[in-house]
Amino acid sequence: METKPPVPVVCAIIVREDRIMLARRPPDKKLGGLWEFPGGKVELGETAEAALHRELHEELGCVVRIVQTLPPFVHDYSWGSIELLPFVCELAVGSPEPHPHEHTALAWVERSALHSYELAPADVPLLKALI
Repeated sequence: METKPPVPVVCAIIVREDRIMLARRPPDKKLGGLWEFPGGKVELGETAEAALHRELHEELGCVVRIVQTLPPFVHDYSWGSIELLPFVCELAVGSPEPHPHEHTALAWVERSALHSYELAPADVPLLKALI
């Protein structure tokens, strides 16, 4: 049986002061109702950085500046594997305030309280780097 390579997915850990933004997935999508670091799939021929900027513009209507690239890792779901490409970001100067175009809610969460949100399973390993 041939296994598919993991799907590359970017995510933004958007930091403002000592808070990190989480976005709640819509109930009708995979992992509906869970909180996540916003982002999405990298399209064919697209760099991870370009995908991050595109996804954040589509999902949140904001512009970020990448501060740090964290090591990628693979997470296996029952429906397939993703290679998560995490970026620590901050809102760019002059960026509009993030707005949940595709999510049901946004929250700016203190680092010490991140563990109290029910995160998408692939995002959970990032907590160790953030707390």
